[in-house]
Amino acid sequence: MGNLNLHLASKAKKDEFYTQLPDIEREINHYKEHLKGKVIFCNCDDPELSNFWKYFHLNFEKLGIKKLISTHFVYEDIFKQGETYKLEYEGGNDNDIMVGVKTILIENGDFRSKECVEILKKSDIVITNPPFSLFREYVEQLVEYKRKFVIIGNVNSITYKEIFKLIKENKIWLGVSIHSGDREFKVPKDYPLKAAGYRIDNEGNHYIRVKGVRWFTNLDYKERHENLILYKKYNKKDYPKYDNYKAINVDVTKEIPMDYDGVMGVPITFLDKYNPQQFEIIGIDRYVEDNPNYGHRFKLNNKETYARLLIKKKEK
Repeated sequence: MGNLNLHLASKAKKDEFYTQLPDIEREINHYKEHLKGKVIFCNCDDPELSNFWKYFHLNFEKLGIKKLISTHFVYEDIFKQGETYKLEYEGGNDNDIMVGVKTILIENGDFRSKECVEILKKSDIVITNPPFSLFREYVEQLVEYKRKFVIIGNVNSITYKEIFKLIKENKIWLGVSIHSGDREFKVPKDYPLKAAGYRIDNEGNHYIRVKGVRWFTNLDYKERHENLILYKKYNKKDYPKYDNYKAINVDVTKEIPMDYDGVMGVPITFLDKYNPQQFEIIGIDRYVEDNPNYGHRFKLNNKETYARLLIKKKEK
């Protein structure tokens, strides 16, 4: 049991990424009308360290939030050490971020615990950076309890069968502010600095840069309904058909042909520009039922492509 506890604690530490304040602000600015009069729950956030808690606390009155709640998860609780708690704030002193009503939790503050689920049921919108390793389970819980949310995850989560199903059914989509590049996260000082990009500031805080980060949400925003401008014309050379599926391949989203009405395979980053009024999502390579190589990627010249979404233009 001791080795298991050490393993769980180590795994939890690897998920301890703290989102930077400017990244939060850039995204949340697009959802202000959704936040007024709502109970915001940050269920993967230590109030003393979380920039989500800090942002909403400092902008509580400005955003017109009804209540802000955060739950503190303690790894050491595996060893029956430390103290877990929830912090609730309903306004009055935005500048002191630790102002709020503190309630000690019996369990360890995990988002799956009974205590946290009960808080979730009474909340309106969940906004946080959940553990990347538990992303599927985390989203499943939000969907089960029909919560609105704005959360951060890895772009490859799109290819998870459970997540893709929600995207195809228009129940979840990508956010506004991150479409490419990497993002910087603060990590514990004992976190191994093996990322391609990292830094240590003057106070000894450690930061790493993570590629392929995206916001995932089910809150609507106007940019999501803007058409992708198409300018290229179809030709067989630039848009070959797959060896094992009846669709053409498009390597770059902006090069989707304007005059092709059939099925197209596009990169998963197409979702950064996806307008549900302009395109229909048909499937994803590995999970297309009529794919003779079900469970495998599409091939071009007998070589597997990167993950591909199957889309089709909607009639005007």
